[in-house]
Amino acid sequence: MTSPEQRTRRLPVGRRFDLRATAMFFGLTALGLGLVGLVVRMAFDVAERRPAWAVLLLLGMAVALLIGRRGRSGFSTARLARRTTHALEQATATALDALDAERPAGPVPVTGPELPTVAVPAADVPAADVPAVDVTAVEVPDHAALSPDEFERAIADLCIRDGCAEVEVVGGAGDLGADVLAVAPDGRRLVIQCKRYCEDNKVGSEELQRFGGTCFTVHEADVAILVTSSDFTAPAVDYAEQCGIVCVDQHRLRAWSEGVGPEPWAAEPCAEQERGLPDRASW
Repeated sequence: MTSPEQRTRRLPVGRRFDLRATAMFFGLTALGLGLVGLVVRMAFDVAERRPAWAVLLLLGMAVALLIGRRGRSGFSTARLARRTTHALEQATATALDALDAERPAGPVPVTGPELPTVAVPAADVPAADVPAVDVTAVEVPDHAALSPDEFERAIADLCIRDGCAEVEVVGGAGDLGADVLAVAPDGRRLVIQCKRYCEDNKVGSEELQRFGGTCFTVHEADVAILVTSSDFTAPAVDYAEQCGIVCVDQHRLRAWSEGVGPEPWAAEPCAEQERGLPDRASW
């Protein structure tokens, strides 16, 4: 038994599928959309800076479309794509020319935070009339308001400021009376004990005796110094005089901090400092 022959239906010649034409159509469409997006973005930038140039850009695109429509004889995808591309190129060139015209000719100055101005005296002003600036002035802290650890650190900072080497804060449990160790500029070993007391709490002779029992024998001090933020009792001064311990009370500490008094390792022990102390009867 034979099956009837099936005839294939041929497509009309005008409706054949052309892969090359379709690929070209989609490629041109993608290119056109990309250019349109670029131009729209540039148009927004131009519109923000120069609204007048944005209006001219739109008018140029409208004129280009009218000219392209008037000159075409029939609808063609390739022809429409070419004319659209040409119009977009002209519009882009116009926008770029507008942006270049707005840019300054020279280098753009870089601005930063405004710096404070310093007044400089005129050249014809005599040097004697210009007030001198004290560059060595330092802010003196309120030593009585510091904690014991901060007080020891402040004394160590003063030693560093005045040229001491190997400055070390060793205060704490088991320090055996030494809070700050240093080497004076002349090479002598300094052993300093710090007593941050209130003004009405004076350093007594018992504390001087404990310090005197370790500063020379244990720490091998060349200069033993006891610094306090208050004052010393009369028996404490007598003991320091006998042992050669330098006593620095709140007044000598302030003078040292302000740079108007001698460094403790350059001062004499308490015996030679009595002339600068108040009358012991007032202690």
